[in-house]
Formats: sequence, C-alpha cells, structure tokens
Amino acid sequence: MKKSDLDLGRASAAETAAAVRAGTVSALEVCEAAIARIEAKDGPINAVIVRDFDRARAAAKAIDDARPAGDDRPLLGVAMTVKESNDVAGLPSTWGFPEFKDLPVTEDAVAVARLKDAGAVILGKTNVPVALGDWQAVNPIYGRTVNPHNSSRSPGGSSGGAAAALAAGMVPLELGSDIGGSIRIPANFCGVLGHKPSYGIIPLKGHGFPGTDSVDVPLAVVGPMARSVEDLSIGLEAMAGPVPGSGYQLDLLRARHESLRDFRVLLLDSHPSAESDTSVRDALSRLADSVERAGARVLRRVNDLPDLAAAHTNYVAMLMPILTRGTPNAAPIDVHAWMGLEDEQARLIRQWRAVFQEVDVVIAPPFGTPAFPHDDKPDWASRTLLINGEMTPYGAQLAWPGLATFPGLPATAVPVGKTDGGIPTGIQIMAGPFEDLTALAFAAALERAGLIARPLA
Repeated sequence: MKKSDLDLGRASAAETAAAVRAGTVSALEVCEAAIARIEAKDGPINAVIVRDFDRARAAAKAIDDARPAGDDRPLLGVAMTVKESNDVAGLPSTWGFPEFKDLPVTEDAVAVARLKDAGAVILGKTNVPVALGDWQAVNPIYGRTVNPHNSSRSPGGSSGGAAAALAAGMVPLELGSDIGGSIRIPANFCGVLGHKPSYGIIPLKGHGFPGTDSVDVPLAVVGPMARSVEDLSIGLEAMAGPVPGSGYQLDLLRARHESLRDFRVLLLDSHPSAESDTSVRDALSRLADSVERAGARVLRRVNDLPDLAAAHTNYVAMLMPILTRGTPNAAPIDVHAWMGLEDEQARLIRQWRAVFQEVDVVIAPPFGTPAFPHDDKPDWASRTLLINGEMTPYGAQLAWPGLATFPGLPATAVPVGKTDGGIPTGIQIMAGPFEDLTALAFAAALERAGLIARPLA
C-alpha cells in the first residue's frame, strides 16, 4: 500500500494498523491526522470533550521510535477516543458531575490498558450524560453533544459522544459502556456499529461510579464501537479475558456460521412493554426479507419465547437499585428480593438458551424510534416520545435494550438504513450466552452482502 492510497479519514482501525505495520504511514502521522479531524469537525458537534493531544503525540512517537520489527499488534498506531466514564490515568472521570472534576485518576481502566497494549493511542475522551443516565449526551461540565446527521437530534446515550465522534469520521474506534442500551442506542442513532458483550467477558475495573472501588456492577458491560464489523471484532478480542490472577477463565464460543444462508434468524419486532415506530419496524422487515432472499431461514415466532413483559419488569427492578446506588434518599432493596431477581435472571438465561437451540440469532430494534429531538425536561417521567402518532412514555423504551441486558446476552447494533428524513435506523443482533462471535459473524455476513448502511463520513 502506498502512503497516498490510504485515506486516514475513512480508513478502518484494521487498515490503519496494517499501514503502520507496513511502514506506509507512521503512528505519529495517524495521530496528527486524527487531531486535525477533531479540530476541524468537532466544534458544532462537541463529542471529544477531554483532549489529551500532547500525550497522544508522545505515545505515537514512542511507537514509531521503539517498535520491534514484526510488531503485529492489532491496533498498532490506531488513534482513538474513549467514553469519559472509562478511567485514563491523569484524565478526569466525572460521569458528568461537576463535583468530580478534580478527583484524581491514577490508573487506566483494564479495558483502556488492554487497548494500549494492542497498540492504540488514546487521544482523549468523549461526552456522556450525568451519571450515564440518559439516551442523550449533555451535562453541566461539557455541555451537549449533537447528532452529526441532524444537530437538532440526540446522538444517543450514554455513549453519545463516542457514537458522534465515529459518525463524523473523527476516529475509527471507540470504547463505550452499556447497561440500558448505552452502546447500542447511540450506535443506532448515529448510524455506526456497537457491540454489547456478554456480561463478564471484559473486566469492568476502571469503569465505576467516581469514588467507588468495589465489585463489578451487575448488568453493566464495556465494549467496542466502530465503523466496521472487523474493527468491532478486533476491539472485542483486544479487551476480552479475565484479570490475571483472578482464577476466572472464560472462552468465547466459536461462531456458529459464517455464510448468511446458514443462519436461522428470529425476527422480533414487537414488545409487550414498549412501542416501536413504523419506520423502525419497516427497516427491520426489509432487512429480514433481504436475509431470507439470501438463503437464511427467518422465523417470526418460536415455541418457547420467554415472557418478555415479566423479564422487563424484573430487569427494571434490578436496574433501579444499581443506578441509584449512592444517591441521596435512594430506596434500598431487600437482600432476599435481590436474590429473587437473580433467580429470575437465571431462569431467563435458561429460557433464552432454549430459544437459541431453535435459532442462531435474534434481530430486534435497539430502540423504538430513530434519534429523537433534544429534550431538556428534568426527569424521565415527564418525557414522552412520539411513536406512530401517539405520545408514549420515554422510560418504556428500556424494554428494547433490556432484551439482551437482563440475561447478559451479547448484542451487536448495526445500521441498516435511514428514515425519509435522513436519520439512521438499525437493528440489534442478539446471540446466546458467550456467543458474541456468532452475533459478530452474522453482522459480518450482512456487511459482505451490502446490507449494512455506510457511515456518514
């Protein structure tokens, strides 16, 4: 590859690393090009809100000066950003709270350290809502991030800055987190890709509420966001695995299939606890028809689908104590009630395992609408979403990401089209427990078939 052949603004992380390995571009050149893109594009978007450019330049130069011959690190010289809530030594992790601006961060999160070990150069951090608690990205420290497709719309949350930076072409790879759709919904709103891993396969150390230091947060995961399936897979592989010395071992299961025609696909376009807009269902239906024409078997129902309404009720009951931990006047949960929810979760996982005996993947909306207009009402109870001409409760949309979150299943969000107004719409691809590679293989098959929409930039 000649240096002139590589457009760093459009190159994937995999292509960039290959070029650095081949010597057709230096890590420092990659870094400078990414900094230039951020400085040129980010003003009206406000995605990259913590900039660490001088240290990024030093890290890139160190790669160029010291890397051995044959250095095959998968992210060699790739300049990327990470969600603000992921610890990077020397940078703030405020989660949008002004009182945490000066809280010292002295150690990289495990996921960040592993990305660096894979050769990545961290340029800075991207925006989040307060407490990571919204499907928007606005807080009193850094202000609002807007959707690059339409500045009047939300980029999603809580990894909203991450998705916006990817969609605008500032970086090829990001590190997000997800407990209520916070990877999948921003990816969906901004027309990029995101993977919510199976619970537990990437250590959460370094992604905890500021000032806390405890066990991993139930339901929560960190995971990659990107502009291609290959980059998602590289990011996942770089970060997955137990903390050394933990005694905990986990191997991801091999992908069931590679070819689209070999997959058995369950289409799930309705939920008893949440509405979905016609534009969302139509895009899902068109994709299912295309997949069926390619030879895959598409099912509209299975015999033993779990009780989705009951699962949603239990998910919310577990989620609320997690999200309100440490807040004033938060209602505690009885330990026996919590153990009962864990029992329900275990039963649900078994039920989904039975479903994945009949099918290989489930395709469903990540959210019931495309990106919605910014909404500054102070609490979820006062917000509504217009769906099929009717106002519906904002918080009810937790049901769609909760499909995968409560049972800890992997789910890959991919863009499949746009609305008549030019707003991206997509799907989430769910697979069985620890079958992340099956979800990603189905996404890759869609990509090869031209069924994934191209990113904005």
